Amino acid sequence: MTMSAITDNAAWAAARPLLSVLIPFKGDDPVRLLASLDGPGSAVEILVLDDGGGDDALAARVAAMVGGLARPARFIRLPVNRGRSAARNRLALDARGRRMLFLDSDMAPDSPTFLENWLAFADRRDPAVAFGGFSLDRTPVSAIHALHRAMALKSDCAGAKRRRLTPEKSLFTSNLLVRRDVFLSERFDEAFAGWGWEDVEWAMRVGRRYRIEHIDNTASHLGLDSAGVLAAKYEQSVANFARVARAHHDIVRAYPSYRAARALRRAPLRRYWRPMLKSAALAEQAPVSWRALAMRAYRAALYADVV
Repeated sequence: MTMSAITDNAAWAAARPLLSVLIPFKGDDPVRLLASLDGPGSAVEILVLDDGGGDDALAARVAAMVGGLARPARFIRLPVNRGRSAARNRLALDARGRRMLFLDSDMAPDSPTFLENWLAFADRRDPAVAFGGFSLDRTPVSAIHALHRAMALKSDCAGAKRRRLTPEKSLFTSNLLVRRDVFLSERFDEAFAGWGWEDVEWAMRVGRRYRIEHIDNTASHLGLDSAGVLAAKYEQSVANFARVARAHHDIVRAYPSYRAARALRRAPLRRYWRPMLKSAALAEQAPVSWRALAMRAYRAALYADVV
């Protein structure tokens, strides 16, 4: 396969949707999410994109699910991985609704009226950008994910009132409503590579021109990471953090992660004690609160190299 493959269901061609739900994935199975979003009518269309995952069996399951949905739906399969920003930009090109809702493939709506809530809010307020919130309400509890759960509950699972205090920082692409004209004026930056910060950087750009709203219409993150995977993602994110800090220093300098990195930059022998922080974060026998503190310090120590 050298070009993207596109599969449309029977309802796609004639639909004139108001809202386009955009779901990229790479490796994760979005079938459960697709099933939860289905319903009657053509006000909502669903677009799902395989970002070069290379799993033929998974692609076949997704294509079969898309073909059976009542809502208008399209499945795009890319032959090679394009990255998180490019995948979302590609989905937006095919979206036809005046409003677009970005959802991560490992999310699960917390309300049975999740899409109806978004449609009603959009009709009432016509927001440029709005984030619905992130929860762990439906996420299974497991020992291997204890650290990520603790850190997410402290920093990511905030209600709308708290998120409004730092609107651009408290935004993720996991549950994000964007008006089409706004997105066409500010797309995701495809120069970001690996994991992290591309959504916050986008929000910083958009927030300089448009109001970012926050509401409580949450979805649960089902795909928590083990401590080792989380540490690896932080290691991948260093260059992205540096990119954001250079482009938006006036905003980033107020972030606790930036201030901590600046403080640790002055500490001597960082390359010797930084691995000790990682080891403490990965120590499953230690209290989770201590491990979370060590992981945050490890992330700051990584970022200290680029601030």
